[in-house]
Amino acid sequence: MKFIVSSSYLLKQLQVLGNVINSSNTLPILDNFLFDLDHNVLTVSASDLETTMSATLGIDSESKGSVAVPAKLLLEILKTFPEQPLTFTVEENSTIEISSNSGKYALAYAPGNEFPKSVNLDDPSVTLVPADVLATAISKTIFAAGNDDLRPVMSGVFFQFSPQGLTFVATDAHKLVKYARTDVTASQVADFIMPKKPLNILKNILGTSDAEVKIEYNDSNATFSFDNYVLMCRLIDGKYPNYEAVIPKENPNKLMIDRSLFLSSVRRVAIFSNKTTHQIRLKIAGAELNVSAEDIDYSNKAEERLTCDYQGDDMQIGYNSRFLTEMLTNLQSDMIMLEMSLPNRAGILTPVDGLEEGETVTMLVMPVMLNS
Repeated sequence: MKFIVSSSYLLKQLQVLGNVINSSNTLPILDNFLFDLDHNVLTVSASDLETTMSATLGIDSESKGSVAVPAKLLLEILKTFPEQPLTFTVEENSTIEISSNSGKYALAYAPGNEFPKSVNLDDPSVTLVPADVLATAISKTIFAAGNDDLRPVMSGVFFQFSPQGLTFVATDAHKLVKYARTDVTASQVADFIMPKKPLNILKNILGTSDAEVKIEYNDSNATFSFDNYVLMCRLIDGKYPNYEAVIPKENPNKLMIDRSLFLSSVRRVAIFSNKTTHQIRLKIAGAELNVSAEDIDYSNKAEERLTCDYQGDDMQIGYNSRFLTEMLTNLQSDMIMLEMSLPNRAGILTPVDGLEEGETVTMLVMPVMLNS
């Protein structure tokens, strides 16, 4: 088995696949990349059993075969090469030899058949989504997903597909984000919960792609295929909470404000908040928003006044500044709307401008009790 490949081309593909490999694996074979060669096509795969990703590379070769090569060692050596062709030759003594312009390097390999086989989806449903839409949907929601192992369904992003449009939801019970598109649709109704790790990998590579992503899914697995990549992952098992029920429908108090001004103010004032609660207070009266925080234990306090456009009753409401900062950072609009009903009911944050046709973003943030 022998093939020739460009060093930088191979490195670029392997760095993407390397994100799948865990730092500590239960099976030693998972510390390797699987190289599967079929004449001029080389398929490289990486897996952690939950997520498997493969990339197809065009190379120069006349042989067939498969070997598992140590991932960390291979990435380290590839990073040091300037752009040049490398020749990989599988030797009899269980080593694979890499020949460059300046030298030869031998790594031990494992037989390719020891590598776990990827699952084939039986009769999957298929939906096509433009790469930029999927990348936006993931980055808009993933930050709101939880990290609680006791509630695994909340540690992923909920995908809801229908002929009316696509909806992506993430929540950790303190904050919730719903991202919806009506300009992209699916042929039938389906929903599933995607884990964070494969979504982060997708987010990082979809941003540079202008392809259509083919999403195939059944009850237990989903596959994302685009460009020369295929990512397959096991879905989170369980029923997603009824998120529509927690979004308050009647919100008479509406505050419209410049997003970046509000964000800077929250960031500054939050420095003076209590380090365990991160609580800040919003006091709204007329066209004035007062943002304040106090840490009684250390006698630290801060207060800022901002002008805003407000319709509703005068009110005071407390929020966790970290959640508010995360949400405001994640929105790209110039102006945002904060809709509230009562100081103990969730507030709804939405962008006023900067959205594409058919795109909606709804963010919900739970208040914290104010100790008056």
